[in-house]
Amino acid sequence: MNLMALLKDIFLQKKLYYCLVTIAMISVFGYFVPIIFLLSKLVLAIIISLVILDFLLLFSIKNGIGAQRIIPPRFSNGDKNIISIIISSQYPFKVHIVVYDEIPYQFQIRDFKVEDHLLQGIDKTITYHLKPTERGEYKFGYIKIYVSGISGFLSKRYICSQPVIVAVYPSFIQMKKYEFLALNNRMEEAGIKKIRQKGIHSEFDQVREYVKGDDYRSMNWKATARRGNLMVNQYQDEKSKDIYCIIDKGRLMKMPFDGLTLLDYAINSSLVLSNIALLKHDKAGLITYNTEIDCFIGAESKAGQLGKIMLALYKQETAFKESNNELLYLSLKKKIHQRSLCILFNNFESLISVRRNLKPFKELSKNHLLLIVVFENREVEQFLNMRFYEPEDLYTQVIAQKFIFDKKLIIKELKQHGIHALYTKPQALTVNLINKYLEFKSLGMI
Repeated sequence: MNLMALLKDIFLQKKLYYCLVTIAMISVFGYFVPIIFLLSKLVLAIIISLVILDFLLLFSIKNGIGAQRIIPPRFSNGDKNIISIIISSQYPFKVHIVVYDEIPYQFQIRDFKVEDHLLQGIDKTITYHLKPTERGEYKFGYIKIYVSGISGFLSKRYICSQPVIVAVYPSFIQMKKYEFLALNNRMEEAGIKKIRQKGIHSEFDQVREYVKGDDYRSMNWKATARRGNLMVNQYQDEKSKDIYCIIDKGRLMKMPFDGLTLLDYAINSSLVLSNIALLKHDKAGLITYNTEIDCFIGAESKAGQLGKIMLALYKQETAFKESNNELLYLSLKKKIHQRSLCILFNNFESLISVRRNLKPFKELSKNHLLLIVVFENREVEQFLNMRFYEPEDLYTQVIAQKFIFDKKLIIKELKQHGIHALYTKPQALTVNLINKYLEFKSLGMI
């Protein structure tokens, strides 16, 4: 074995240093009491012997410790992801281990450390959770394990598991959760309201010959006159409607709440709603924009559509510019020819900004069912409930009250012009958005 490599893996423990310092202090008294000096030398000899014994035991087996990190192929943004480390020992005696995992820097976890004991042939599993708050690539480093022998004076370092990169995608855990509830008719468990269908909504399918029992109200008299036989219009239930999630990537969507930006809340909810829409036999599409249209995925219900939407959402980043809503209107007018539900994720902060962009929204709502999501600033509301004693704090509280009042005026302004609005906390966005979508369907608005 290479001597330098050997020395790099040897680590003296604090316990040894404490013992040596104690022996040195006792040896001082040995100048006055000789028997104490002899005793201290004897103890030192025993400690050195134990260190040599630990060295021989720990380094006699080349691969005494093995470790494997088990991680998902991809992480779900904003959710707890499970990571497991399986450790095994080949030492014929009980060893003490200290495990360090090199966690991606994005989590800023500097003190991850687990201590345990291992017996030969018995694997030990260490499990912990990580909650990412940004999409992108996360790099795990090595697993470093320090193994102590019988005395605990000396430890050997093992470097296990190769570095690996994991991609963090929009919240597919949240998506699967709502998918499971939807398939089992248990949506109310997540706060989704059970909305009763108001009526049967149907669309024209074909003209066919009259059959006894057909509704006379569906009689097609023009076709009857041409064919000489009674003809009726046949209808089918409306199932497939176009649902577009439109995400504004302007600077205001960079605002963070509970670790996630508004853009990430919009992305996670878009993925969940797209999946629910597909389960409800609607077509799902996606549009992202800022100064230009960055992504346009036409509404489809074919296999692979959800994967295409997820991959597109994974790549989205916030830009620090004002969004071009006129361009959005012109693009939708050109590319979307069927009446659709267009859900626009935005973060208007003032009534002036809404009025400045009102014209394209009004034009858009003439041909489509437009729902604009306006985010509620929960931190401002919490600020209002705090007690203040300084005059400056009172002025700040008045400004916060005006901020909340402006938000209510924004909702009122949008509704006055026939534009639907959803005012919601970022954390409750997914549930409130699904409720709104189901409400629109029950009323036959889409």
